[in-house]
Amino acid sequence: MKIVVDSNRVIASLLKDGITREILYDRSYECIAPEFMKEEIVKYKQVLINEGKITAKEFDTVLSLLFERITLIPREEYVAHLKKLENEISDAKDIPYLACCLAAKAEGIWSHDPHFLEQDKARVFTNKDLLDMSRM
Repeated sequence: MKIVVDSNRVIASLLKDGITREILYDRSYECIAPEFMKEEIVKYKQVLINEGKITAKEFDTVLSLLFERITLIPREEYVAHLKKLENEISDAKDIPYLACCLAAKAEGIWSHDPHFLEQDKARVFTNKDLLDMSRM
């Protein structure tokens, strides 16, 4: 199943080796994200290192491993959807994720961000949803 991964899920898996990381490594999911996501996460590297109480080397290693599982989708592949989705979500930073989902014909977006619940263009999955599906 192809799903768009929101940056909050990647950050959660960077900070803790838990369920979120387990889902990212689950081969039953094809994880994709807008190409800017990795840069956005790296921009907050020091904050995440401090919050997660991890070393820079651990951060880099885990980030590298996670992005072996996440295909980054170039902006030009979803840009046509951006304008059409401007009024779908109140948080403009979430629009590229929704656009990426529609352009890639993904099953939905994996996020715990409540802004995605404002729209009706794509399904929104939580950790529990994905765990339940992978255990069926």
